[in-house]
Amino acid sequence: MKNRIDFMYFFDVRDGNPNGDPDAGNLPRVDAETGMGLVTDVCLKRKVRNYVQVAKGCAEGFDIFVKEKAVLNNLIDASYDIPTVKEKKDEGDKREAARSVMCQKYYDVRTFGAVMSTGKNAGQVRGPIQLTFARSIDPITSMEHSITRMAVATDAESKKQSGDNRTMGRKSTVPYGLYVCHGFISANLAKQTGFNADDLSIFWEALKNMFDNDRSAARGLMSAQKLIVFRHDSELGNAPANKLFDLVKVEKNPETVARSFADYKITIDRNSLPTGITIEEIL
Repeated sequence: MKNRIDFMYFFDVRDGNPNGDPDAGNLPRVDAETGMGLVTDVCLKRKVRNYVQVAKGCAEGFDIFVKEKAVLNNLIDASYDIPTVKEKKDEGDKREAARSVMCQKYYDVRTFGAVMSTGKNAGQVRGPIQLTFARSIDPITSMEHSITRMAVATDAESKKQSGDNRTMGRKSTVPYGLYVCHGFISANLAKQTGFNADDLSIFWEALKNMFDNDRSAARGLMSAQKLIVFRHDSELGNAPANKLFDLVKVEKNPETVARSFADYKITIDRNSLPTGITIEEIL
């Protein structure tokens, strides 16, 4: 990795909840002042991790550190059993060697970073890929739907629930929302964690395909729609990221209520592109 990279990732949701807020009854996350929908960076990273875990099958170098039911201290402690770590005498050298082992073994550690200072302590890793919250282009409408519970869990509930006396539930959805996430890839941090071109390739692959491997009734129809990559000619970059993102304009058809990606038009002002920047549209 010798080039800094900035990117914009567009995805949409139809009749689903892209990221529920547990502090608000699992309603879709929203900016209370503007009404714009939100999807956290943690949510998106989880989907990337899940995709890599399925696509690579936890092969050597592509295991996932933060996964369901993983006991993180046990994984950190295991790094101290590696011969290259054991042979170190100084505690600081052991920690650095363990940190290197964790980066080599776990894709998400060398990609997103991790805090591994618990257990035997493998230090901290600052990952080369950082994501912002995704924010919807327009304010979203959160709709609540009543649903009926047909089955019961106990005999007592069965006696209470009959005829019209059924338990009712609620389900929240967004009719339609187009979201954009901004991302940053540091070539300097990539060198420190060992993140390479192959890792980057599978990251792009994950962004393109992760929703198709993470379906659920609650999330409705979520789809990756556009991925615009700004590649710098240097390690430190040739232009501020915000100036590059400003070159991308998103316009909605004013005569319709948006219900599909076709209701939007995304354009890039290539004539104002700073020197040393190339654009690639992966999606």
